[in-house]
Amino acid sequence: MTDNSETPATKKLQWGGRFGAGPAAVMQAINVSIGFDSRLWAEDIAGSRAHAAMLGAQKILTPEDVAAIDAGLADIAAEIGAGTFKFSDTLEDIHTNVEVRLTERIGEAARRLHTGRSRNDQVATDFRLWVRRAIDDVGAQVKDLMLAMATRAAEHAGSVMPGFTHLQTAQPVTFGHHLLAYVEMLARDAGRLEDTRRRLNECPLGAAALAGTSFPIDRFATAAALGFARPTANSLDSVSDRDFALEYLSALSILAMHLSRFAEEIIIWCSSPYRLISLSDAFTTGSSIMPQKRNPDAAELTRAKTGRIFGHLLGLLTVMKGLPMAYAKDMQEDKEPVFDASEAISLCLAATAGMVRDLTADTARMADLAGSGFSTATDLADWLVRVLKMPFRDAHHVTGQIVRLAEARGVDIAQLTLEEMRSAEPRITAEIFDVLTVEASVASRVSYGGTAPANVSAQAAKWLEQLS
Repeated sequence: MTDNSETPATKKLQWGGRFGAGPAAVMQAINVSIGFDSRLWAEDIAGSRAHAAMLGAQKILTPEDVAAIDAGLADIAAEIGAGTFKFSDTLEDIHTNVEVRLTERIGEAARRLHTGRSRNDQVATDFRLWVRRAIDDVGAQVKDLMLAMATRAAEHAGSVMPGFTHLQTAQPVTFGHHLLAYVEMLARDAGRLEDTRRRLNECPLGAAALAGTSFPIDRFATAAALGFARPTANSLDSVSDRDFALEYLSALSILAMHLSRFAEEIIIWCSSPYRLISLSDAFTTGSSIMPQKRNPDAAELTRAKTGRIFGHLLGLLTVMKGLPMAYAKDMQEDKEPVFDASEAISLCLAATAGMVRDLTADTARMADLAGSGFSTATDLADWLVRVLKMPFRDAHHVTGQIVRLAEARGVDIAQLTLEEMRSAEPRITAEIFDVLTVEASVASRVSYGGTAPANVSAQAAKWLEQLS
């Protein structure tokens, strides 16, 4: 709810006696931030309650003032939560909106709340609190997606599919192994979010405008009350730093890139030439003119939103790159990109987890394509090295000759006769055919991290235990 009216409290609070007239309409329009920073209301009230309690403990405010402030802020939180609070564009931001309302409710005690702080350290604290909570929410979604992928990987530990390089058939792998590759990526994403959270978990409150304050405040107390590990150590850095927002956007950008890669694979796997998987009506749409179509739009939109998140990171980097210390109003542009990127990544994570749980793998089609494109050629070369003790470069050359022969005949390697293979290497025996099936190929990849079904089952079980 927005209200643009001014009250006597409004006029007295905003700029004191320095300004004799109000801002031009365009100045107010460009300056106002309540349209987006109102979502910081819970963080702003929490910070103010912690600050007031500390001022009381330090005997800067009386117990009566602290009690009135705390009760008034609790009432304002209830108003906002109920949707009855009137946010005012005239009051510019969330901090002033809350403080003016507090003044209306409890009178003179509210005017003492701002002792020993500035809007500069106040907004830095609010924003860190918001990003910290967002990291926890996104991290939980990342782990849910990891759980969905590990669950499907366990189901498909032995489901053979084509593995690709350059989007060309390379070697057979299992579908479970492919899914676990994304679990590894997501684990790194979760780690980056945790690292970002650890670094941002310092409290700027009490740094004031830029130089600290002459009041005997206890910044360690407010930091502890708000769940921070410690207060920030330099007052200039406290109010001018937005590294935490940039790190968060950077972590979201890498996460979005991973989701986009998986979305691209879903799109390819669903396409008619591949038909490796299908998605239900829950995650597809139709065509307005072609009744046969089933479009993987959830995946396509996940892929598209990646550019939006990348753009927010670049935008905030550009805002910050030329700012001298300490605070500048440019930094008001920090919140909208972070809010929007958070919403976008949350939606993409939910959609991706939904698609993973929804998809149906066509394991027969996967196995059929896994053997295409001479995908077991490396197994032939490895056999030449292992059994005939041939140097790998020589084995690679012989295998290339055999592939060329199969290509000329229009058959797969395993469909050549033993005599045809021996034309390239006379010592080849009939045992070679034992390693040329896709099942034998994947079963042989027993090295740590390889695609052997036993490996995949063990890795999936490890992740399921860790994530459950």
